[in-house]
Amino acid sequence: MPRKRPKGVLSMGWACIECAATGRTEHAPTSDDYPDTVVRRIRFEAGGGLGWKISAIATPRAQPAPWKIVVVTGAPSWAEYWAPALAALPQDREMVVVDRPGYAGSEPVEYVGDIEVQARALAPLLEARGGQKVLLVGQSYGAAIAAIMAEQNPRAVAGLVLLSGYFGQSGPTARWLVGLGSRCLPIIPRDLRHAVLEVSGQPGQLGRLHRALARVRAPVHVVHGDRDDFAPIEIAEALAASVPTRRPIRFQRVAGANHFLNDGPVEPLLAVLEACIPARRPWLAWRLPQWLRPAWLRLGPWETHARA
Repeated sequence: MPRKRPKGVLSMGWACIECAATGRTEHAPTSDDYPDTVVRRIRFEAGGGLGWKISAIATPRAQPAPWKIVVVTGAPSWAEYWAPALAALPQDREMVVVDRPGYAGSEPVEYVGDIEVQARALAPLLEARGGQKVLLVGQSYGAAIAAIMAEQNPRAVAGLVLLSGYFGQSGPTARWLVGLGSRCLPIIPRDLRHAVLEVSGQPGQLGRLHRALARVRAPVHVVHGDRDDFAPIEIAEALAASVPTRRPIRFQRVAGANHFLNDGPVEPLLAVLEACIPARRPWLAWRLPQWLRPAWLRLGPWETHARA
């Protein structure tokens, strides 16, 4: 049975301190829980000519799955906390979750505060195998970065999900943590220090997020828990309603969920992501005018069963 990863603010903070003390980059190594045939650690070169090596975890598949789910994590950016979700993914889906630049096993060691630079660095994640579509998921602080990635790579992204997005205004727990962390910057571990700096510096970059969302071609889904005390749901809902986009943004309120939808049973999280993937439609029925379609293609599945 896979070992439970630390949850809650204090447990995650302790995991970061322990990791810094032992010199590890992985906060809860997947090798302890899953064989690399199920969840595998990968590394790739950052985009934009930055020269960094970026670390991520992925689901190995012998054949390309129809959809590849790319997750850009929040702050601190630890892909390991998504490992149970990767392990539970069905075979007709792939997933890759990244440690963003400046975190865990990814380069550089220094803080990277520019969300546009991070978007360029992570662009190689959007590469897909033949016939594959990409659902891009930005979690928390990663939501703004994912939006810029989708804008900069319009042909590579078939859907964009802003999951528990952080958009410049903190809830009570985040305000307390950032305030405490700001006073302790010289002594806290690197990953926590970078998280505090990122959250503190994001409000001045929100104009870039709004411009990106207005230009994204793919369907956009904003998904947020109604018990999120890190990033207020009201801010996410207002963003979804106010930013002019090519098509309406779909907003989903997740009842009873907090900021960390990936820290708990994996089934609700995977169901939320699956709901953002459009259902397949018959090829002929999608392209032919109604009057040219065979009678059996004009029927919905419920009508077909009713007439059988």
